[in-house]
Amino acid sequence: MKRYPIAFKLTFFILSCAFVIVAAIVAYNFTASRGIILSQAEENSRLLVTGTAERIDSVLSGVQKVAENIAFSLEDATLSRKEILDLNRRVLANNPEIYGMAIAFEPYFLERDKLYFAPYYFRSGGRIGFTMLGDAHYRYFYMDWYQIPKELGQSVWTEPYFDEGGGGVIMATYSVPFYRTVEGRSVFAGVVTADISLEWLQKMVSSIRLFDTGYAFLLSRHGTFITHPDDNLVMNQTVFSLAEERGSEELRQLGKRMLSGEPTFAPVGKVVDGKESYMFSQGLKYGGWSIGIVFPKEEMLAGVYSLSKSMIIIGVIGFVLLVLVTVGIARRITLPLRELSGSAREIASGNLDLMLPEIRANDEVGDLADSFRYMKNSLKDFIRDLTSTTAAKERIESELRIAREIQMGILPKLFPAFPDRKEFEVFASIEPAKEVGGDLYDFFFVDEKHFCFLVGDVSGKGVPAAFFMAVTKTLLKVVAERGLDPGEILTKVNADLAAENESCMFVTLFLAIMNIETGETRYANAGHNPPIYMPCGGKPEWIPPLGEPVAGIMDTMVYTTKTMTLRPGDIVFIYTDGVTEAMDPEKTLFSEDRLLGLLTKDDEPFAPKLVKDVAAAIKKFARGAEQSDDITMLAMQFMGQCKK
Repeated sequence: MKRYPIAFKLTFFILSCAFVIVAAIVAYNFTASRGIILSQAEENSRLLVTGTAERIDSVLSGVQKVAENIAFSLEDATLSRKEILDLNRRVLANNPEIYGMAIAFEPYFLERDKLYFAPYYFRSGGRIGFTMLGDAHYRYFYMDWYQIPKELGQSVWTEPYFDEGGGGVIMATYSVPFYRTVEGRSVFAGVVTADISLEWLQKMVSSIRLFDTGYAFLLSRHGTFITHPDDNLVMNQTVFSLAEERGSEELRQLGKRMLSGEPTFAPVGKVVDGKESYMFSQGLKYGGWSIGIVFPKEEMLAGVYSLSKSMIIIGVIGFVLLVLVTVGIARRITLPLRELSGSAREIASGNLDLMLPEIRANDEVGDLADSFRYMKNSLKDFIRDLTSTTAAKERIESELRIAREIQMGILPKLFPAFPDRKEFEVFASIEPAKEVGGDLYDFFFVDEKHFCFLVGDVSGKGVPAAFFMAVTKTLLKVVAERGLDPGEILTKVNADLAAENESCMFVTLFLAIMNIETGETRYANAGHNPPIYMPCGGKPEWIPPLGEPVAGIMDTMVYTTKTMTLRPGDIVFIYTDGVTEAMDPEKTLFSEDRLLGLLTKDDEPFAPKLVKDVAAAIKKFARGAEQSDDITMLAMQFMGQCKK
């Protein structure tokens, strides 16, 4: 049997007992601290979510009361048109939380000769804008925000939606039906709507923080993500579609619990963001929305782990040094860490002007304090730069909107263009893919009996293409009014464009001049898509391409002129490649064959209807896919008695 010195045995047994005691203390401390942290996390998350929910509900409640009060006021049949407009504008001006308000009446209800009466006031650039809703393209009384409260007979909140035309923000609408007494009975008269921008809501929810990476998110009544740190989810996914995408039944059940509206605090495992996490959720009183706050388990228990490690270190040092020395060293180590931990929570809550504790230790704690100072200064610089960048972006977007209005203003868009001329019918449309585009069309009289019409497509998109388009349109009209043939016009314009074209931009053009008395049409083509000739009573066919290049590249290019004669009822349909290259979500092209087939099915073609039918077919085909190119169409119809 091996012999051991007494000193060794004493040391062994003493250290063993001390180890057991320290281990028990550490284990108990970990368990107790974990319970305390969980309780505090639940309480903190509950307070955060409840406070945020009350703030949101207070805004929604105020908006509801305003809309309901207006609806009540409108039941007074003595209100005149002017009084209704004044009421609408005054209420919007006095309620800054409301983005826009509409008062939409039933057809022919307020004014017996008016199908539409729906004044809409909205905020735009710090001012109150106005428009009257309702036309052939926007029959508001068929819209969900009008039909749902009408059919249900009660006020409703719409699902949040992204409003491109009203400022590019996420919005929600509260619709209130109102009634009037007609011949002794209550009759539905219309709907009052109040729009709210959800930007403030997104900022409020995104500002919620718990621990280092905890975050909050908001769901609509149907589970759509209204706010979330992942921008790809916002307004694009529901919690249930995300569960389907991930194949997660746990996430689906989590969504059901949230939409039930009951306050819930529970571990959610890895179903939310791939990390073991806890979540507290609660439903809002108004709108049917739900808010949840998620924080990783690892961060929540980081303090417990850190404290346990500190205790182990203290215990190890206690085996070597005296208790008093150990306690002194432990305090010296842990005090600055506690101060930095408190400062970290202040910084995480947004207090970037906090004075950090003075720690002059020349060790890792000192390095950590320096890192905190660097982090705080970096965050302040980042927020300042982000604010400046956001302001610059908004300014650029505003300038692009103005540029679009200017660009669209130089194109003829009043139809019928020549109501007093019965010899022909012309109709055109343009839909830029971006704020500004490079497509163009134009039509005008060269002289009393010769009418010029054209379509072009500038290479590229955006501002450069818009400038090149404006220059091209101006040159074409100036040169065409000299009475030249189409080929001569394109030859002259090509030379002018290519002369100072350092950016090497080019444009495809199809230009034709028609004798409105005889139907004789001379045309030239500079690399443009072949138009479609639709004879009255016949089958549509392509106008053969001339094989001549685009304009703006070679200043020596000479273009030829071809001639065709249109009979009464014949149509020439011109378009840009944005029509045939329009894509659906599966990246399938609309194609030339589909376009030709669509025109072939039209038994009684009429220029305005033809353009609108093709536009509707493209929109239906795309099924909401992002537009990749400008879409421009022009239909020229020579009028007369159609003989089949």
